[in-house]
Amino acid sequence: MGKGRLQPDFLERTEVFSDRCVAAAEQLLKDGRFTRLVEQFAASATSVGANIAEADEAMSAKDFRKCITTAIKELAESRYWMRLFIRRKWLPENRLAPLLAEAHELKRILGSILTKTRPKSP
Repeated sequence: MGKGRLQPDFLERTEVFSDRCVAAAEQLLKDGRFTRLVEQFAASATSVGANIAEADEAMSAKDFRKCITTAIKELAESRYWMRLFIRRKWLPENRLAPLLAEAHELKRILGSILTKTRPKSP
């Protein structure tokens, strides 16, 4: 990896989050769950890692903040789908609780990064 804007271990962490969500989506599909919802979950979860990778290589601070903001929004959507799957009992809560916790922690980290990179008001 080249020198980007983010720490390599954080990039890896977001990729692992996406991998774990894809594994959950694969299980849901295997169990015959509603494909459209599972695909939306997989799309939002993998978008987190993709947007973080894009932020790492951003050409400007504005582009960096846009990618971070999008990743935060995708985390919110991923959390929504996980809560739905728990309510519907499509996956056990103990399977998704660690993913929900990781999504929340990633959101906090990204929110902190976004706050620190906002332009200062005059």
